Amino acid sequence: MSVEMVELSVKAAEPVRPAGIPQQNRVFLDFFWDLAKPDQEVRLKAVENLIQHLKTENKADELEYTFKRLVDGLAHTRETARPGFSVALGQVLSAFEDVSLQSILDRIKEKHNLQSVKKKLARNAMFGNLFGVLALHQSGRLSKEPQVVLGCVQLLQSLSQHKQHLKDLPSKTMMDILTEIPEEVFEEVLLGALQTDLESAFNTPEQLQLLLVALQHFPQSLKPKKLKKMLGSSTIINAENIPRLTEVLKMAANSVKKERVLPAVVLDLLKLSLKEDSFQLFWNKAIIDGMLKEQPGLTHYLSFRLLGSALPLLSESQLKEVLSGEVMMQYGDHVVSAQKPDRFKIAPEMDAYVSDFLQGCQDSDKQLAVMVGFSSLTNQGYPVMPSVWRVVQHLQPAALQRYVEWLKNLFLQPQMDKLLDFSTRKQKDGQKGQEQKENPISRLRKWIVARLASIMDNHLVKKQEDLIMDVARFVFFHAFFSTKKASADIPETKGTLSVPLDEKTRGVLVSSFFGLLMSLHHMPLNEDSGEDLPANQKRVLGVTADGTMWIYHLVQYAQVLLNQQKHVRCSQPFSPEQRQAWDSMLESVANLKKKAKKGLTAESSAFQQLFLLVGLHLFKAPEELLDIMKDLQSCVDKAQEKKAKKKKKKTATEEEEPEWVEVLVDILLSLLSQQSRHIRQVCKTVFSSVCPHVTAGALTAILDVLDPEKDDEEDSAVVVTDDTDKTQKKKKPKEGEEDEEMEEDESDDDSDEEAMEDDGEKEDDEEEEEEEEMEDGEVDQNFRLELMKVLKQQNALATEEDGSSDEDMDDEAMIELDKSLSALFSEQKKKTQAKKDEKAKLQKEKTLVRDFRIKVLDLIEVFVARQAGSPLVIGLVEPLLNIIDRGMSSNSDQQELDFLRRTADIFRNQLCRSKAYCKTAGDRQGELHDLLDKLMSKTQKLSDSSVCLYYFSAALYVVKVLRGAPPAETKEEQTADKASENDVKFMGSVDVDRVSAVFREALSSFMSRRKSPLTSQMFIDLFTRFPVLCVNVLDTAVQNITSGVREHQQGQACVLVLRAMQSREVQQLLSGDQWTELCEKVSGQLAASLQQVGQAESKVAKEKVWKALELCHFLVRHVCQQKLSVNLNLLQKVLQNLTDVITFKKTGKIEDTYWAVVKHFGVTKPKCEKTKPEQNMDTGEDKAPKKKKGFLPETKKRKKRNKPVLEPAADKSTSTDKPGADKGQAKKKHDKKTKQKRPADGAAASQPNPAKKSKTQSEDTAAKKKKKKKSKQKKGGGGGGGGGQM
Repeated sequence: MSVEMVELSVKAAEPVRPAGIPQQNRVFLDFFWDLAKPDQEVRLKAVENLIQHLKTENKADELEYTFKRLVDGLAHTRETARPGFSVALGQVLSAFEDVSLQSILDRIKEKHNLQSVKKKLARNAMFGNLFGVLALHQSGRLSKEPQVVLGCVQLLQSLSQHKQHLKDLPSKTMMDILTEIPEEVFEEVLLGALQTDLESAFNTPEQLQLLLVALQHFPQSLKPKKLKKMLGSSTIINAENIPRLTEVLKMAANSVKKERVLPAVVLDLLKLSLKEDSFQLFWNKAIIDGMLKEQPGLTHYLSFRLLGSALPLLSESQLKEVLSGEVMMQYGDHVVSAQKPDRFKIAPEMDAYVSDFLQGCQDSDKQLAVMVGFSSLTNQGYPVMPSVWRVVQHLQPAALQRYVEWLKNLFLQPQMDKLLDFSTRKQKDGQKGQEQKENPISRLRKWIVARLASIMDNHLVKKQEDLIMDVARFVFFHAFFSTKKASADIPETKGTLSVPLDEKTRGVLVSSFFGLLMSLHHMPLNEDSGEDLPANQKRVLGVTADGTMWIYHLVQYAQVLLNQQKHVRCSQPFSPEQRQAWDSMLESVANLKKKAKKGLTAESSAFQQLFLLVGLHLFKAPEELLDIMKDLQSCVDKAQEKKAKKKKKKTATEEEEPEWVEVLVDILLSLLSQQSRHIRQVCKTVFSSVCPHVTAGALTAILDVLDPEKDDEEDSAVVVTDDTDKTQKKKKPKEGEEDEEMEEDESDDDSDEEAMEDDGEKEDDEEEEEEEEMEDGEVDQNFRLELMKVLKQQNALATEEDGSSDEDMDDEAMIELDKSLSALFSEQKKKTQAKKDEKAKLQKEKTLVRDFRIKVLDLIEVFVARQAGSPLVIGLVEPLLNIIDRGMSSNSDQQELDFLRRTADIFRNQLCRSKAYCKTAGDRQGELHDLLDKLMSKTQKLSDSSVCLYYFSAALYVVKVLRGAPPAETKEEQTADKASENDVKFMGSVDVDRVSAVFREALSSFMSRRKSPLTSQMFIDLFTRFPVLCVNVLDTAVQNITSGVREHQQGQACVLVLRAMQSREVQQLLSGDQWTELCEKVSGQLAASLQQVGQAESKVAKEKVWKALELCHFLVRHVCQQKLSVNLNLLQKVLQNLTDVITFKKTGKIEDTYWAVVKHFGVTKPKCEKTKPEQNMDTGEDKAPKKKKGFLPETKKRKKRNKPVLEPAADKSTSTDKPGADKGQAKKKHDKKTKQKRPADGAAASQPNPAKKSKTQSEDTAAKKKKKKKSKQKKGGGGGGGGGQM
């Protein structure tokens, strides 16, 4: 009987199938299961299939069942299921219009009645009612049945009381219903029902929202007279209602604390104020005097969001008024105060509002008003909005033009009184005791320059070429020139500066100009100016529509300014020598342009860029770049002469002079020390164009900079011992470091004051660290001696003989002692500070040198990419390996690691793995063989395996160069098979015996040393790429299957031999008797190796056995398949004996491989039938004590023990009736409920389990174990009885 009850309880968990639904229609029922699934697509598909099924079948009982299931599912416990049932109900009602909505509404009310439902299901019932109304609304038939509309609204009104569960969903649903019903239905049916809500509109945001929606959709029903009767006033927004409206707005602000959105009621109020022509009253009284008077928080955030949302709704005059008012001031205060990372920031939301407005607004006047309004919001002169503001990309061209003009005028004549300037509370408190750190006008001008540069840098901004050139000329003029007298030829002289530029602002202008130059260098052609380029043609950058480079236009403008000395003044006037260099630069560019017209080459274009860029940098640092300009001009002249006299012989004087490429490389290295990304890229371009002309001397000059062996020499005295050029290389970065930071970090949005405060905090931290170091560090011995002298001179040093102390000294002596000690300590502090400054200086110089080397790597990378087939590339191998070796062995900082990582990438991926390489070794065979010997000997001496990998890769690269490419003629003459065979055997200029000996020695070193940097993967790579060398080295690997120094090496030898024998190329080279002989050797070595195997307990030993078995598997299978005459008897015997040595598990990689091998000898894996009863016995023995662990309550156990009559009967049941035990377990499952109802003896229940107690006692002493055994013998029957009950 108990078994039947269990079965019934299981069936009860399945959905009960009604009598009306046929058993076989399982598909129909599955639709309802799918409606409850979390995947939305599955739910929608189920709705569609359900409606289609109901229409095709057209059965009344199925439709009735559908409505029952759907109404029940509206209150589903799973949140994702409720929308599914709601949508399904709405769609079914829409499809079957003959079904009355009133009947469905009655069903919903009856099924989910809040008065009769259980308390724990009340929340689900609330959602059931809500989703039911939503379903009726989604059916689209609600307006046809007015009484149902009334019922739905009344139901929603009752639900709106349960805000803790439903929040504002009922009121939102009510508003959705109002938007879709006609005015007649509202006036006849709903107006009376909503009368109370409409009259109490100023009580809650939801009720006010309801009134505003009704006003918007039913203006005829809610005329001013009706409003006056309901609310006491004919308008919503008036002076009397402002206090009540303000309270409602505050409630609305608090209601969206988590959502962080603008409540709809607030935006509707704003729209109503514009309609009623009461916007000024609403904004000034409700928002500024009401919301902003509260403490900063939710009410302020609501005001800011309302400001952003109002932008598309306001006129131009209203925009100007709002954007210059108190709300903007408070917004600026919030942006500045919320800089800390843990504070809430509303600025991203405002950016989105402004971006959406500019994107949707086509009126350029309104766009300009918004941009000017936000740009005028300044904090002590510095605008609050970031200088890099993405919203400018949505400006119309006319608005952008006028905005740029406004920025330029503001730069020339900043009128601070017209800006919306503010100071935060902290700034006001700080200004009382001290003056402002920086002039507000200077702060404003810095921001304007950065904003202009960011507009030019943003390629998404629609800007004309005239506007770009206008901004570039403006920045260049004010960076390097000033106006003497206005000139018609120079528009920039017409605008005069009301306040002269200070040095800091001019420095910002200079760095911004070169950053702007970088943007122009990457600027694509304007889409409107030129025709569409073909898809396969590369896009031209850095030129105007007529093909002229932007930088050339700027150089022409600079020439105009230099010629107008009467009207303009240069901030750093050129000396005659510098002016001559400028003029000769223009002449050189003109010559290059003439030659480029004949045939445009990348080389002439690159040299033009370099000339023009160096020429413009003359304005920044004329003294430093004068020599570079002269060298560059002479270099280009020599290069042109060389090309003209290619066929003529060199004279003696020409041979003594350095090659023009070497001079050019020196110039490029000098320019790379400049902290400018633009110079870096142009240098890279120029070097790329002259790569074919690079000589060994030029390449050596580059490698000398990267040579790590000179690092120590430079570190010892970076500035003193180097020659002039190198000191410039290291000094110039220091002077230009600030400029590059300005160029690269233009997008930094923090204000100057915050940056200065951060710097001050850093300085304080550094001083504290220095003081701690002085306290914790060891005292200088010289300082100790000086201190002893001072104390002795003043007789202040106590000795054991006289026992004097400070108390014996008079006041004058104490004053003298204080002065002496003060002078001594101040001098010591200066010495300590000087040491730290020197250390910091050296560290800074070291950082600059590393940065310079990273840039120089650009040239190496370009050369390797462009000239991979040049013999000069081979000369890069050793220097790059030295860099990697030195970098790996030293403790490096992040900058050094970046340098090392980039060097390794160039060496491994672009040099060694390049498809293009030097295929004509020529006369360098001996040199390359010596290099190979050197690399492989170094490989074996290394300690780091990662460095060894690079050396080994270099050795393989050298072998590849020596081999070269197979001759093409033989391929055409011979057949495909012979050609492939010849390709395998072809080794070019490689001395096969010598190279094989080198790699054989390396392999022997790997197999005979316990700690070798070499790895098996290196030799696998060798075997794969050069099969000829593999064949020559393979014997060594075969020998080491048994003679390897350790089991690990023996296992690796098996891996190498396996990979070699699997290679098709190796099989081709060793065909016939040689292959058979190899198989014989391998078989003998494997047999000997496996005979040495003992009890393989260690991981290494097991690994070796597994790899040996893998090799056995390949060998035996291959011999059997090819039917080779190889004697495998010894190997078979050893394999058969292996099971006696190693205890095999049921499965595992060793066991599986072993049985796969012996399968070829006719031995199959035995079936483990005998182990099954043993396992059952074990499990039976294990289960016996588990059954004894409290399988019944304590009360039952006690009662059973007190009945000695049951013991023999129970004993029989355990020995004979096993099915009874199984039934007992089924009873036990069902009896869990009844056990709780049975009264338990309190005393018995509180006592511990006797079985557990005896177990714990048995673990204490041996004496207790004996007692336990006796008790078991006495109580054996009782224990068995328990088993029988189970």
